[in-house]
Amino acid sequence: QVRLVESGGGSAQAGGSLRLACTISGLTQRRYSTMAWFRQAPGKEREGVAAIEYDGSTTYTESVKGRFAISEDTGRNTLTLQMSSLKPEDSAMYYCATGTYVASKLDVYEYNSWGQGTQVTVSS
Repeated sequence: QVRLVESGGGSAQAGGSLRLACTISGLTQRRYSTMAWFRQAPGKEREGVAAIEYDGSTTYTESVKGRFAISEDTGRNTLTLQMSSLKPEDSAMYYCATGTYVASKLDVYEYNSWGQGTQVTVSS
């Protein structure tokens, strides 16, 4: 069973930076798995933010391109999301997730293992 635990959320001023981390255990099919970050703001649907494949290829939603960077530390089984130039509209609960044989990289329905989330709040 895959277990994901997020950390690193908190508060930041607009223009600032935060780094999220997700520790992943129990993932046995890494070669066929996609790891991703999602976010959900109050009253809104959960949306895909960034995803990374086994070969290191990445996918980002348009609103975070050039500002966020997803990476994986395979030695520490950790997925990270470096967020820079933060905007108030980035405020949300952020979740890490994994899925196998994912076709649409930022589609929430493609992922079957989720963390509990970490809150990010950006003030103007």
